[in-house]
Amino acid sequence: MAAQGTGEFRYRCALVTGGTQGAGAAIAEQLRREGAEVWTTARRMPDDHPDPERFIAADLTTAEGTSAGGFAVLGDDHWDAELRLNLLVAVRLDRALIPAMIAARRGSVVHISSIQRMMPLSDGTLAYAAAKAALTTYSKGLATEIAPFGVRVNSVAPGFIRTAAAERLIERIADAGDGSRDIALQQLMLSLGGIPLGRPAEPAEIAELVTFLVSERASAITGAEHVIDGGTIRTV
Repeated sequence: MAAQGTGEFRYRCALVTGGTQGAGAAIAEQLRREGAEVWTTARRMPDDHPDPERFIAADLTTAEGTSAGGFAVLGDDHWDAELRLNLLVAVRLDRALIPAMIAARRGSVVHISSIQRMMPLSDGTLAYAAAKAALTTYSKGLATEIAPFGVRVNSVAPGFIRTAAAERLIERIADAGDGSRDIALQQLMLSLGGIPLGRPAEPAEIAELVTFLVSERASAITGAEHVIDGGTIRTV
């Protein structure tokens, strides 16, 4: 359960991309609870969006997704789509928004990376993993460049998050097997090499970390990647 809001972000404005589902929706909800004016953007606004007046309908990438089945079938279109969505969207938004933060000499940016940048899986997601690795490198370099102006940049690298999409995948695996959702969940966790904590992260837990990073409590933290994966990544 998310913590009660403190009102710390009253009179602050936040933009959450992909803020209508999963971890993005949880981040937007937590920032609203903390008092921020939260704008969200996605391709379509869901019917139950809590703040329609602050929703921006936008497809931030123009490339279409393609099917995948190993590196050899990842064509240029697939690579282009993953790089646009998982790297260039952040670059373009930063280019548009950070100058105002520099002028104000305050602001915080959090990019959502993935533990796949450290452990790419052999399931057709190589382009995604490579794009997230590039995003982490970009975040580090950007943080160094703009820290003297009072603007902080960090990245968050989640592992398995129990989103609605993950629940649908668990359901499909269960239906294809013996019908047990618990067994299907265990199979998914094992595909990552196991999760020592024994469960996926909840979207609200990602939101709590992001909210901390954009708060004044994290005012000395910049240029860092924060892994939240239940212990999946075991290397130092």
